[in-house]
Amino acid sequence: FMELDWLRPAAFFGSILYALIGVLVFWLCFVLIDKITPHDLWREIVEKQNRALGMVVAAMCLGISLIVAAAIHGGG
Repeated sequence: FMELDWLRPAAFFGSILYALIGVLVFWLCFVLIDKITPHDLWREIVEKQNRALGMVVAAMCLGISLIVAAAIHGGG
Protein backbone atom coordinates (compact mmCIF):
# COMPACT_ATOMS: atom_id res chain seq x y z
CA PHE A 1 0.00 0.00 0.00
CA MET A 2 3.00 2.32 0.28
CA GLU A 3 3.22 2.70 -3.50
CA LEU A 4 -0.33 4.04 -3.65
CA ASP A 5 0.12 6.53 -0.82
CA TRP A 6 -0.01 9.46 -3.27
CA LEU A 7 -3.49 8.34 -4.40
CA ARG A 8 -5.10 9.36 -1.12
CA PRO A 9 -7.52 12.21 -1.85
CA ALA A 10 -5.81 14.64 0.54
CA ALA A 11 -2.36 14.00 -0.96
CA PHE A 12 -3.67 14.07 -4.53
CA PHE A 13 -5.62 17.32 -4.19
CA GLY A 14 -2.80 18.86 -2.15
CA SER A 15 -0.41 18.11 -5.01
CA ILE A 16 -2.82 19.64 -7.53
CA LEU A 17 -3.20 22.74 -5.35
CA TYR A 18 0.57 23.17 -4.96
CA ALA A 19 1.05 22.69 -8.70
CA LEU A 20 -1.52 25.40 -9.47
CA ILE A 21 0.03 27.76 -6.92
CA GLY A 22 3.46 27.07 -8.41
CA VAL A 23 2.27 27.81 -11.94
CA LEU A 24 0.55 30.99 -10.76
CA VAL A 25 3.68 32.24 -8.95
CA PHE A 26 5.81 31.36 -11.98
CA TRP A 27 3.46 33.25 -14.31
CA LEU A 28 3.37 36.30 -12.04
CA CYS A 29 7.19 36.35 -11.87
CA PHE A 30 7.47 36.07 -15.64
CA VAL A 31 4.97 38.91 -16.18
CA LEU A 32 6.82 41.06 -13.65
CA ILE A 33 10.16 40.47 -15.37
CA ASP A 34 8.54 41.13 -18.76
CA LYS A 35 7.28 44.50 -17.46
CA ILE A 36 10.68 45.41 -15.99
CA THR A 37 12.62 44.74 -19.20
CA PRO A 38 12.71 47.52 -21.81
CA HIS A 39 11.43 45.30 -24.65
CA ASP A 40 8.40 43.05 -25.09
CA LEU A 41 9.97 39.63 -24.51
CA TRP A 42 7.28 37.65 -26.35
CA ARG A 43 7.47 39.86 -29.45
CA GLU A 44 11.27 39.78 -29.48
CA ILE A 45 11.39 35.99 -29.22
CA VAL A 46 8.45 35.01 -31.45
CA GLU A 47 8.25 37.70 -34.10
CA LYS A 48 11.90 38.78 -34.35
CA GLN A 49 13.27 35.25 -33.72
CA ASN A 50 15.80 36.52 -31.16
CA ARG A 51 17.42 33.20 -30.16
CA ALA A 52 19.84 34.71 -27.66
CA LEU A 53 16.99 36.32 -25.75
CA GLY A 54 15.09 33.04 -25.97
CA MET A 55 17.97 31.26 -24.24
CA VAL A 56 18.12 33.93 -21.53
CA VAL A 57 14.37 33.69 -20.94
CA ALA A 58 14.58 29.87 -20.86
CA ALA A 59 17.30 30.06 -18.20
CA MET A 60 15.23 32.59 -16.28
CA CYS A 61 12.21 30.28 -16.45
CA LEU A 62 14.24 27.37 -15.10
CA GLY A 63 15.55 29.55 -12.29
CA ILE A 64 12.08 30.75 -11.30
CA SER A 65 10.80 27.17 -11.48
CA LEU A 66 13.56 25.93 -9.16
CA ILE A 67 12.85 28.70 -6.66
CA VAL A 68 9.10 27.97 -6.69
CA ALA A 69 9.68 24.22 -6.35
CA ALA A 70 12.10 24.74 -3.45
CA ALA A 71 9.65 27.07 -1.72
CA ILE A 72 6.80 24.59 -2.09
CA HIS A 73 8.92 21.59 -1.11
CA GLY A 74 10.33 23.32 1.93
CA GLY A 75 13.66 24.63 0.75
CA GLY A 76 15.59 21.55 1.84
